[in-house]
Amino acid sequence: MYLNELFDGIPPQVCLLTNLTYLDLSFNRLSGKIPQEIGKLTKLEVLHLLLNELNGSIPDEIGQLPMLNELALCSNQLDGSLPSSLGNLSSLARLYFYNNSFSGSIPPEMGNLTNLEHIYMDTNFLIGPIPPTFGKLMKLTELHVFHNELTGSIPSELGNLKLLHRLSLHHNNLIGSIPSTLGNLTELTHFYLHENQLSCNIPDELGNLRAMIDLELSLNQFTGPIPRSLGNLSDLQYLYIRSNQLSSSIPGSLGNLRAMQDLRLDENQLTGPIPLLLGNLTDLLYLFLRNNQLSRWWPIEGFSNTSLAIISLSNNKLEGPLPLPSPFTFYYTIENNKIEGNIASSICIATTLSFLILANNSLIGTLPECLSNWSIGLSVLNLRMNGLSGTILGRFSPQSSLRTLDLSQNQFEGTLPQSIVNCKSLEVLDVSNNKIEDNFPAWLGTLLELKVLILRSNNFKGHLDFPKVAHLFPKLRILDISDNNFIGPLPANLIAKLQGMMSVQIGQEPEDKSLYMSYMFGNVTYYDSGKVIMKGNEIQLVRILTIFTTFDLSLNSFEGNIPNVIGHLHSLKGLNLSHNHLMGSIPPILGNLTNLEWLDLSSNKLSGRIPKELGDLTFLEYLNLSENQLTGRIPQDKQLSTFTSDSFCGNLGLYGAPLQNTNHDDAHPALPPPSFFQKDSAKEFASWFDRKAVGIGYASGIVIGISIAYISWETGKPKWVARKVSSMERRVAKWMKKPKQKAIKFHGGV
Repeated sequence: MYLNELFDGIPPQVCLLTNLTYLDLSFNRLSGKIPQEIGKLTKLEVLHLLLNELNGSIPDEIGQLPMLNELALCSNQLDGSLPSSLGNLSSLARLYFYNNSFSGSIPPEMGNLTNLEHIYMDTNFLIGPIPPTFGKLMKLTELHVFHNELTGSIPSELGNLKLLHRLSLHHNNLIGSIPSTLGNLTELTHFYLHENQLSCNIPDELGNLRAMIDLELSLNQFTGPIPRSLGNLSDLQYLYIRSNQLSSSIPGSLGNLRAMQDLRLDENQLTGPIPLLLGNLTDLLYLFLRNNQLSRWWPIEGFSNTSLAIISLSNNKLEGPLPLPSPFTFYYTIENNKIEGNIASSICIATTLSFLILANNSLIGTLPECLSNWSIGLSVLNLRMNGLSGTILGRFSPQSSLRTLDLSQNQFEGTLPQSIVNCKSLEVLDVSNNKIEDNFPAWLGTLLELKVLILRSNNFKGHLDFPKVAHLFPKLRILDISDNNFIGPLPANLIAKLQGMMSVQIGQEPEDKSLYMSYMFGNVTYYDSGKVIMKGNEIQLVRILTIFTTFDLSLNSFEGNIPNVIGHLHSLKGLNLSHNHLMGSIPPILGNLTNLEWLDLSSNKLSGRIPKELGDLTFLEYLNLSENQLTGRIPQDKQLSTFTSDSFCGNLGLYGAPLQNTNHDDAHPALPPPSFFQKDSAKEFASWFDRKAVGIGYASGIVIGISIAYISWETGKPKWVARKVSSMERRVAKWMKKPKQKAIKFHGGV
């Protein structure tokens, strides 16, 4: 009677079928409780009630079925404790209780079920220890109790289960060490302990598990070295020991694991070189060694004989020339190391490469031409923070699938190649901190997917003139052209076209519902990152929130008034127009930017009174109006009352709190700004604008909070920060699901 549309409860009259041996009501819509009368079916051998909507607890009477061989209650809504009467089912061989809401501890009486072969009690809310009595289940081949809330240590008695093939204890709260007795499980092929709180050394005895195929010990607190004995597991295909506290070097014996396909040792404290023998693992597809302290060098062609699809070596201390990826590699990252020398043109043998991330090394020389010719399949090219020079590649293909191009913090010169406009999928372009000399690349405005454009600290120059077209930079959310040589008025015709910085219309869903700017390819997720100026400090964003929206035109020579059209950029979190030659008054329409978290108009020639409308910016946490020619009493309306004198100093015509001159008579006539407010001198004068990365705690807005928290989390990983980030992520995700965009009403301080 399975796979029908039966509904309502199981009738108690089922007890009248006293000779019934097989009852299968699975894949229906049955609800209610399992009737106590089920205990009268004493000849029942198979009871399948899976995938229904049954609720309540398992009746004690189920222990009155001495002939029951198979019991499947999985994927219902059952709850309560497991009855100790289950220990009476002496004929039971297979038990399936997974995907319910069972709570309480596992009855030790289940150790009496000596005919049990399969136990599936995963994905419940079971607590307490794993009963040592399980060590008496000598016929057991599969034990699955993962995704519960089990505590205590792993009982050494499990080492008696010589027939065990699969042992799944992951996603619990188990503590203590791995019992050495588990080395007796010579038939074990799949062993999962990840995401517990296990500690101490990994026992050498695991090297006796010669049948092992998949060993996963990640996300625990294991210490000490990786046992050399693991090199004995000749059938091992998957070894995950990531996110522990392992130290010492990677044992060369792992190079004996010729069947290995996936090796993940990342996020530990491993030291020393990468063993050369790993280059012999010709079947290896995934190699994750990032976030360790590995050092020395790896041969340039050390991966050439492998089938590696993913090579992740970032955040180590690796030295020497750049190792070439395998011809089959699609994801290669070796950022944040000490790699030096040129990028060899032979890197392009990896024709399937989609992610190439070489940031923060000591690479020099020019870029190989093949990087642009070969960019048809390349999605991410990140060469940030090296010593690369010459001109930027000039022949991007019309078939290019490039999504992220980050060449920032190098020594590139010349102009931006207009062939970049062929990259129709481009979302992020960062060429900041180079020596590029060019006019503003208005032609980039035709890239309909472009969200981030950072040209900061180059030699871009001239007026910002834009063609009168209907759409220009329609999705742009981060525009930073600061610290260049632009002149003339602020580009009102550009600002009017920045739809990505304007609020989502009421009833319209945000196009991008993801939390961070990221790109997923297969089982790999790349998170966009970058440096931005927030609150007068340069901050590295490890991940960029999709709601992060900033507009930075500071440190140029713009002049004239601030156009009212800026008041239409309702999504802005940050606006920086400082260190220019802007004149006139501060437009009251800036009070419409209700999502604004920082506003910097300092070191200009602005005059008149401070508009009280700025007090409506509820989330404004940083305001800098210093070094202008503003006059009058400082309004104390709402948010404006929260700022210190640093926000207003250098305006000799201002008076009132928080300044010490409390009345008009104490104010002095505004003087013309001194000549050192020119661009070059402004950099020296503005000591507060020191552009150094700040630690956690400086900012407390939700955008800043999550971003800076990730900086700290990525480096030190304190648990309180992890919890704070997760909490803020949930709040932002919930906010983003709302049908209309509203100002974020929390300040997620970290």
